[in-house]
Parts: sequence; structure tokens; C-alpha cells
Amino acid sequence: MNVQPYLFFDGKCDEALAFYKSAVGAGPKMLMRFKEAPNQSMISPGSADKVMHAQVQIGDATVLMSDGRCTGNTDFKGFALTIAVKNENEADKTFNALAAGGQVTMPMAKTFFSPRFGMLTDKFGVGWMVLVSQT
Repeated sequence: MNVQPYLFFDGKCDEALAFYKSAVGAGPKMLMRFKEAPNQSMISPGSADKVMHAQVQIGDATVLMSDGRCTGNTDFKGFALTIAVKNENEADKTFNALAAGGQVTMPMAKTFFSPRFGMLTDKFGVGWMVLVSQT
């Protein structure tokens, strides 16, 4: 079994893809725009060039992304994506890149479970936790 998060950016998916590429090296494995859908009657006016579906590789994980209904109203609540890295320098670099334009909710610090851990909400409203893996 494989669980994959699916993030709906409501019209800002291209911007999010560029941000995550820069911040964490994310790269699309597959990207389909609404104009490529076989049934164009279901497409909202002005959304033809928006992202209907993308499979994005972040490290060893696949995250699915879309512009969804292109309303501009993202609402990412009740979860956070977690990135486990190998060392403290990589943790700080990853955390700072994701925090750019967002909000730090717990600054990077030593915890009882990791030498470096922090939490943030990125500029798109997605919650992230970054930590140094102990395994």
C-alpha cells in the first residue's frame, strides 16, 4: 500500500511547482493540463492552461498536485508534510527554503527526538515539518 498526499492549489499550482523545485528539488514526473482532458465541457472558462494533475517527486516520495477548481481559495488544514533529512545543515537549508514567504510556527531546534526539528506553513498554506532522521 502506498499513501500519497494530493494538494489542490486552486489556481496557483504552476507557482507552487516552481517554488518546490527551488526549495526542495521537486520535479514533476507527469503533468497534465485541463486543455488535455478529453471532455472539455467540464472545464471552467479560463482554466485550460491550469494544472489538472501532476505527479511530483520530492526525495523518495510522490506528491500529487492540481489547480483543482481554480478558485484561489486554498485551505490546507489538519495535516503537515514531513521531510526527514540526513544532517543538521540540510535540515536548516530545507527549512529556510520552505519558510521563504511563509510563517514559521516552531523554529528549528534540538528536541528529544531529533537534533534538529522545526515546523512552518509555506507561502501557499501547506504545513511542513523538517527534521533530522535518527534512523
